[in-house]
Amino acid sequence: MPWFNLHKKTTKYSLDFIGIDMHSHLLPSIDDGAKTIEDSLRYIKALQQLGLSTFYTTPHIFMEVYPNNPQIIQQALSNVVEYCKTHDVQVTIHAAAEYMMDEQFAKVLAEQAIQAINKTYILVEMPHTYENRMAPEYIFKLKIDGYTPILAHPERYRYYHQSFDNYYRFKELGCLLQMNLLSIAGYYGKDVQKIAIKLLDKGWIDVVGTDLHHDKHVEALSNFTASGELHAILSQYPIQNKKIF
Repeated sequence: MPWFNLHKKTTKYSLDFIGIDMHSHLLPSIDDGAKTIEDSLRYIKALQQLGLSTFYTTPHIFMEVYPNNPQIIQQALSNVVEYCKTHDVQVTIHAAAEYMMDEQFAKVLAEQAIQAINKTYILVEMPHTYENRMAPEYIFKLKIDGYTPILAHPERYRYYHQSFDNYYRFKELGCLLQMNLLSIAGYYGKDVQKIAIKLLDKGWIDVVGTDLHHDKHVEALSNFTASGELHAILSQYPIQNKKIF
């Protein structure tokens, strides 16, 4: 039997049980997330209304497309924090990064101060179109260096859908797995939804995040939360967001 019951009546349609959103793109003009600081404020207020008030926002560091660095990220964060204060939006916002594990990943880590979550956790992603077979080696190196890697949205890497051993390998290496909330809503397609549920069934998902980029994500997440299905599926699952962040 699954741990959830989609038909169970509930009166709490909120994301407060998650605690902390550890994956989002709320900083303006530095990646494919918020385009303006007004967008940033609107998204933060929307997430606050859904029950979230603490964020580790995670702009991409992907040198071919989004060549961000600590200075760019921290300046954008300072601007957003100040803008929230002037508009009396009381939330806590930190910034880390979502690192692309491509051919330049090792060079980026060597040349920049690492943008970690809570000084310990590093959010990493892989290309969506091809498997980087160096990824397990990168994960191992991060562990040796004293960090805990978190693999972003593993359910979205379609080249792993037919080979679940790859997910288990990451777990064995000490990598945490982070699921996007909208994956279980079917937002990215039925195949991704199926894999997300399967990973939950196996107990392999450690943390969750909104991965919020734009208004369509806000609308979809708001509707999914309001339906009660998200709460029914995840409220009894042992999410680690509150514990480790």
